[in-house]
Amino acid sequence: MRTVLITGTSTGFGRATAVQLAKRGWRVFATMRNVDKKQPLEQALSEAGVRNQVEIEQLDVTSPASMKTAVESILRQTDGTLDAVVHNAGVAAGGAFEDLPDAELRRVMETNFFGILELTRMLLPTFRAQRRGRIIIISSEAAFAGQPTNSIYCASKWAIEGWAESLAFELKPFGIDVVLVEPGPYVTEIWSSSPRISPRGSAYRPLVQHMFRVGDLHVEGWGRDAREVGAKIAKILEARRPSFRNPIGLIARVNHFMRGKVPTPIVRKAAERYLGLHRIRL
Repeated sequence: MRTVLITGTSTGFGRATAVQLAKRGWRVFATMRNVDKKQPLEQALSEAGVRNQVEIEQLDVTSPASMKTAVESILRQTDGTLDAVVHNAGVAAGGAFEDLPDAELRRVMETNFFGILELTRMLLPTFRAQRRGRIIIISSEAAFAGQPTNSIYCASKWAIEGWAESLAFELKPFGIDVVLVEPGPYVTEIWSSSPRISPRGSAYRPLVQHMFRVGDLHVEGWGRDAREVGAKIAKILEARRPSFRNPIGLIARVNHFMRGKVPTPIVRKAAERYLGLHRIRL
């Protein structure tokens, strides 16, 4: 039975991926920072009839001690082997960069970037010894172009993509694949759970408040079911030769196509018109 470790499975893409892989016969180690939030996952697994194929473990990607404990526990249960890891845990913080507290900037980078690096480092000895393994990283269309009031999230995704592309060179000789998954707008809890920072008196407040409204409308109009991403991840894990970059959804595919092909000033102008930023006066 193939085995996979997935982070951030209490919500969104992580939960959908855990269910999808269990249905396809994988032994899933579904991890989450707070196991008190496991009930929605357990319910989804029970409804799919695959609860017995999933082990739920506590793992906080911002805590090296938590990651070490989880990895040791999982490897004990698999006789020291693992087929894949899906780095899904992620957070965001909306607001103008100048208004974002330092703690929020670091929280996003610790979760979306440094946590992935540390967990990967812990798993590489296992993958290298096997001379196989697949590292799936949930990136975002936010890695294709900047987004107003979303700067730190974009930065974390740009950073992880540069790291992943570099790492792929180093791991290829060991038979280890590195794969990026880049969804467009999907309806997940990150939209409602992320802090929205817009202090009264901020010079950016009119722009930020406008972007919060537009962002909600964008997801409402274009957001798709997270289960599509779970199904795509399952196909990538089972593909013989997966693509390195995998944009998911129409908007992500369009943005991926424009990246590097359309001059940045044109992309920025089009985004400003779509978002209505040309009407904002600061």
